[in-house]
Amino acid sequence: MSQRIDYQKQSPELFKKFVEFSLAFKNSAVEQPVRDLVDIRASQLNGCAFCLDMHIKEATIHGERPLRLHHVAIWRESTLFSPRERAALAWTEVLTQIPAQGVSDEVYERVRTQLSEKELSDLTFLVMSINAWNRVNVAFRIVPGTYDKAFGVDKSGLA
Repeated sequence: MSQRIDYQKQSPELFKKFVEFSLAFKNSAVEQPVRDLVDIRASQLNGCAFCLDMHIKEATIHGERPLRLHHVAIWRESTLFSPRERAALAWTEVLTQIPAQGVSDEVYERVRTQLSEKELSDLTFLVMSINAWNRVNVAFRIVPGTYDKAFGVDKSGLA
């Protein structure tokens, strides 16, 4: 499987603006460990090898435990996640795979018990962002590890 067009070169202004949008999450109301879990779970659901690879490396750099990284795919059955993390993962899943009936009141209320209005709003924008990154990287078959050095994830020790 080969990489397709280089969307960064073809749409440099859009790419730059989207990177700026993504960098804004560093100041979000949602803490880094939860952001890492959200990026990983959405990337798993979307089958984005590039993003999954990159976000596991980032989470490792941020100090995430390897077993928790392995358990993201089975977060419902795992005992390794807090109620807050579970709420974020549930929200990630429902917004990534929007059901025909939309987001249920049950899911919304469960998430709202764990997140403030600001946190829920910021989390929603985070899920939007990772889903967009997943879609562009899947569409153009960006190879995992291609930009490790540029993004600083080569420091993860996961080559």
